[in-house]
Amino acid sequence: MSNLPIIIAGGGIGGLAAACGLARKGIASVVVEQAAVLGEIGAGIQIGPNAFHCFDYLGVGDDARAKAVYIDALRLMDAQTGEDITQIPLDDNFRARFKNPYAVVHRADLHRTLLDFCEASPLVEIRTNHTVTGYSRNGGTATLHLRDHGDITGRAIIGAEGLRSPIRGQMIGDGEPRVSGHTTYRSVIPTEQMPEDLRWNAATLWAGPKCHIVHYPLKGGSVFNLVVTYHRDVKEPIAGKPVSKAEVSQGFEHIAPVARQIIEHGDNWKLWVLCDRDPISNWIDGRVALLGDAAHPMLQYFAQGACMAMEDAVCLSHCFEHYDDDEVALQEYQKMRLVRTARVQMNSRLIGEYIYHPDDAKAAVRNHVMSGMSPDDWCNQLAWLYGSNGLEN
Repeated sequence: MSNLPIIIAGGGIGGLAAACGLARKGIASVVVEQAAVLGEIGAGIQIGPNAFHCFDYLGVGDDARAKAVYIDALRLMDAQTGEDITQIPLDDNFRARFKNPYAVVHRADLHRTLLDFCEASPLVEIRTNHTVTGYSRNGGTATLHLRDHGDITGRAIIGAEGLRSPIRGQMIGDGEPRVSGHTTYRSVIPTEQMPEDLRWNAATLWAGPKCHIVHYPLKGGSVFNLVVTYHRDVKEPIAGKPVSKAEVSQGFEHIAPVARQIIEHGDNWKLWVLCDRDPISNWIDGRVALLGDAAHPMLQYFAQGACMAMEDAVCLSHCFEHYDDDEVALQEYQKMRLVRTARVQMNSRLIGEYIYHPDDAKAAVRNHVMSGMSPDDWCNQLAWLYGSNGLEN
């Protein structure tokens, strides 16, 4: 059945990256997307060296580099005192260590890079307005079931439809995602509206009790991405809801004025309630597999959600290239990705608690430990994460 395409459910970053990777190996795919128009909501994301390793493998490295903004440092600030805790320089030494840079990029620009490759490839077919309802396995094939469209049969199905993947729902049946209670507000403002003393060419984190603020430049430095998070114990998931500046400001009275002023300069704030799931030990059902957030959704604190999805795509295409039996290829894909993605999921929760949001003695320990780390210490600490493209653990 190798003449049949691989069916990819979901036209986000993970699904398109999988299509890119398969096309690079000469394997045809059909990408089906629920939305009428392909695109990405949200604003900026951070992309570590492991993401650039993936871009190169997927054949979009030059375009990705052209759209990225190269920052000078990762900067950690104490939001209560306004003082520096530590910086990780992203200089030539960092790039030499990991053989690629660290950068930030608008989600839509990254998505466009992958979409351009897919639209130009004769091996990728994209269909929009296709809503997935489930799948079935038919011996040597797999069939994707769609609402208001005919079924599509392929040699395998990849579920890349995100946090509430219908394919995961059928395969795993683990219900709604875990609501963290962490409420995130996002805004993008012109650089001239950013306070002059905070126009740092850095991904800056202001860490405080139950809250944090992140900012960094985007779009060639013409705008700043603002992300403000507060642990409000919200019980229901929300995505992209417009909110007032007054709502965003609530609960930040204990934060130093230098950090708090960022909220005042933001406009058109939108709200997300962060969700994830516990790691699972299986995301394969014969010729059907999960990828990205459908397989291992994680909190934002490691800035690795999109990176892990692209690593999945690299590994998936590698396994289809090297194993003639598609079911074996998917089992090998899972075996190569399971521990690494679970580690990132678990660490994302831990650093949210112990780096982003601690108070009192926990915050003092964080400041003491992290302020004493050298650039080499940080590189050694991060080598397991940034040194891979998804093919090494």
